[in-house]
Amino acid sequence: MKISVVIPTLNEAQNVLATLLSIEQQDGDFEIVVVDGGSTDGTLETARPHALVVSSERGRAVQMNAGARQASGEALLFLHADTCLHPNALSRLRQTLTDSSTVGGTFTLRFDSNRFPLRIYAFFTRFKFRYFHYGDQGIFVRRSTFEQLGGFKEMPIMEDIDFLLRLRRKGRQALINLPVTTSARRFLKRGLIRQQMLNICLVALYLLGLRPETLSTWYSSGGAKMTRPRQLERHNVGFADRSSRQRQPRR
Repeated sequence: MKISVVIPTLNEAQNVLATLLSIEQQDGDFEIVVVDGGSTDGTLETARPHALVVSSERGRAVQMNAGARQASGEALLFLHADTCLHPNALSRLRQTLTDSSTVGGTFTLRFDSNRFPLRIYAFFTRFKFRYFHYGDQGIFVRRSTFEQLGGFKEMPIMEDIDFLLRLRRKGRQALINLPVTTSARRFLKRGLIRQQMLNICLVALYLLGLRPETLSTWYSSGGAKMTRPRQLERHNVGFADRSSRQRQPRR
């Protein structure tokens, strides 16, 4: 099984090389597609010797969809540019997808910092509860299933949770108990507790129906622009979708 690893980038020259090298050491048939959203720091020059590099409009969901269109693998793995794979990741992914009932899933998580709150946060990614899994763990999916779902919804934030919740309706999601190692830079910059509380708050508001555009503004401001909304505007996934059927972030 050929696996296409799709990596969206924007000014990731300091991080993407380690990610690319972690993929190149994998076994089996794979390709790497880097989709850049307008980097100006040397990301493209760093990535070109290691991957097919394409450009697209800026936005993680937009870039991942563009990468999927360029990919030729039977399975797709969407990986953040600051996240490195376990040495056996792709072998285990292929093994996992030999079960025809499995349509996709994620890996577990580890941070590149040993700070205690981050170890606790990463520990919870070992559980299969649906709201413990996000894009920084790496999202893999059969190409056929990805196309059936219409790819990622091109929203400014929360595209990972939306996709994983829609994926659940297509079949079994697997949790591969091998960690990817992701950068703790946002936690270290904003503060460990503050960043995690912001993540939890935004996820909860998203599931309640608040617009991703509003949440994206709040996330970018580190929570400084958060105000009490006059009303919750429903989006077309998540708990709001459940009510219409009777049901979905990024930090």
